[in-house]
Amino acid sequence: MQPNPNTGTLYIVGTPIGNLEDMTFRGIRILQTVDFIAAEDTRHTGKLLHHFQIQTPQISYHEHNQHQRLPELIDKLHLGKDIALVTDAGMPGISDPGYELVKACADANINIIPIPGPTACIVGITASGLPTERFVFEGFLPVKGQERQQSLEALQIESRTIILYESPHRLRQTLQDLANTLGSDRQIVLARELTKMHEEFWRGSIESAIELYTNREPQGEFTLVIAGIQTAAPIFSEDAIKAELQTLIAEGISRSQASRQLAQQTSLPRRQIYQLALTIGDNESLEQPVDDL
Repeated sequence: MQPNPNTGTLYIVGTPIGNLEDMTFRGIRILQTVDFIAAEDTRHTGKLLHHFQIQTPQISYHEHNQHQRLPELIDKLHLGKDIALVTDAGMPGISDPGYELVKACADANINIIPIPGPTACIVGITASGLPTERFVFEGFLPVKGQERQQSLEALQIESRTIILYESPHRLRQTLQDLANTLGSDRQIVLARELTKMHEEFWRGSIESAIELYTNREPQGEFTLVIAGIQTAAPIFSEDAIKAELQTLIAEGISRSQASRQLAQQTSLPRRQIYQLALTIGDNESLEQPVDDL
């Protein structure tokens, strides 16, 4: 469905996560020309607007007033007004209520245009030194309780690189919870104060990170980049499977039972293994090596 040409446009404008020089020319132009700017914190955004001499009026839009403010913003857009959505830092919609406004605009057939800008999770992983071809962004973990524990346990089997956000006052507890759940030897990168004067990337094990911050007070906002679990799948050759089948059959186990047992051990289809079992003749040697299995 094409957006309604008679409505205004919602611009999703990325803003710097620390260094004001990361603001794009396009982003500045959009903020200058829209009718309103929907800001998570008007005081914080006001500093950005002052720096770039932008005088566009702001409307506060944050997690505490989003339900009351949403209808007002949608009405303005239906009247043909253009609105720029900004967050305190980075791309709106990532760990902030911007998603709700974007979804409401999509449901109302209102035109939506993203204006790309920096995002801490992408900045963090690209400089982490951990694999970047596949990753999962979890944002902020639940603060406590069963929901937090379930989120941590779900990460135990995650093979992709994991990205989390964390505040300084909860960093120590999160590191300890990660050690308890993922193991203290798991590799982690603590990216702190990204793009700012005191930007820092610390790399090591979770255990070492805990030791580091035992006597060091965490400061600044953190992006945690964590190595996924290493699951190098073994390669089972046809000869190795046949050799193991022969050993099991020699022990008196039926072809069907041996196939079922090997299917559970190797995660290969039982039917495939059973077809191999049928090729084993009664006179075949039962002394073939099974080291490759």
